[in-house]
Amino acid sequence: MTSPDEPTHVPYGTPDAPRIAVRGEAHLEVDPEIARIGITVAARGRDRRSALDDLTHRNATALDLVKSYGDAVERLETGAFSITPELAKRGRGEHIRTYHGSVHITAELTDFTALGELTTRLADLDLTRVTGPWWSLRPGSPAHRKARQQAVREAVQRAREYAEALGTSLAALVELADIGAEAPRPAYPAAPGGARMRSMSAGAAEETAAPLDLEPQRQRVQAAINARFTMAPPKL
Repeated sequence: MTSPDEPTHVPYGTPDAPRIAVRGEAHLEVDPEIARIGITVAARGRDRRSALDDLTHRNATALDLVKSYGDAVERLETGAFSITPELAKRGRGEHIRTYHGSVHITAELTDFTALGELTTRLADLDLTRVTGPWWSLRPGSPAHRKARQQAVREAVQRAREYAEALGTSLAALVELADIGAEAPRPAYPAAPGGARMRSMSAGAAEETAAPLDLEPQRQRVQAAINARFTMAPPKL
């Protein structure tokens, strides 16, 4: 129970302390910081051992090539591996016709100059498929902070303009919150068109192919906040 001396919470302000509620937004376009490519190395053989041997050799060749770019490669990870028997379509029984093997590798690069050359050289390897690049920002990128700060400044400017239109001025900040901060965040599917994709599959090449010219895709960064202010009572 509220005591007589305790101030009563009035969500919409009072005549002596009117409130202004505004929304601040920021939309930026910045250069990407990371490019990610997917590499799938495959092998096929009439028996399990030959398929495994070829797959092991091609996987090592692809990894050595990526590692040769040194600091340009920020992360290198091996994902799914499989070796699958293919049964003969004709005849009875479990007669295995051939074995298929594959290894998936993911590489993240920060040097986009090296990216085009690396993807081209990888695509020149036997039974190697390259997909990507997918461009992105780091989770802690300064671009996110810049967008949040710009959203706050935009909210203050909007509230100040409302107050000036009433011939008064802002008095104090009452609340500042991210959009949806006070409600459960729904799960959104990945936005389509977030990355350019190139897919290449190549066998042996007599000459080294010219490096691909990959143009980095600009990244969109957004921030939105709700803000509430009190203002000096206007003379209406």
